[in-house]
Amino acid sequence: MTRATPPRLAPIPADEWGDDARAALANAYSDEVARRLLSTEPGSTPMPNALATMMHHPALAGPFLVYNNVLLQTPTLDPRARELIVLRVAWRTRSRYEWVQHLRLAPRVGITPEEIAAVAEGKDAGAWTPLERDLLAATDQLIDDYRVDDGTWSRLAEQLDARQLVELVFVVGTYTALAMAFKSFGLQLDPDLQEIATTSLPEFEE
Repeated sequence: MTRATPPRLAPIPADEWGDDARAALANAYSDEVARRLLSTEPGSTPMPNALATMMHHPALAGPFLVYNNVLLQTPTLDPRARELIVLRVAWRTRSRYEWVQHLRLAPRVGITPEEIAAVAEGKDAGAWTPLERDLLAATDQLIDDYRVDDGTWSRLAEQLDARQLVELVFVVGTYTALAMAFKSFGLQLDPDLQEIATTSLPEFEE
């Protein structure tokens, strides 16, 4: 179901961006990606509402995008593991924008529709590997208690190196913060996400 009310913060159209917003985008992406995002030509890459809304504060958005690109482009965690974590965060926080955005990404890393539905139920619902079960458990613990418990940490430490353990906590924290932002801003789904939203399960309202 599409949000009926307007966003609290409207996305800023690319043709209204100032030099500081354009510089923030250029620092985070390659020249080609930045050009496509800023283009208004037919067939150009649509500017995501999330990115266009963050540009209300370019000085914050620029460094954040550079940081987040580390999690997305040069991760130490396996991308499938990261997406399971993000989906669980999106479900637990009821962030519809984050959930639908990552539904689109999930098949690219081998996550099935059945697994997506199981993510919503938690660590005991799906045919997870031992590592995946512990990653989902750690995600819930960080959201509920702000700390991975001793048993889960010990098991994870046997399967992940120190960099991956650090990254796990930062992935959960980053996407929880994004969920807070998206829900507080009243962020609306991008047009290309609408079809995914109407055909995907489980469904929820923010």
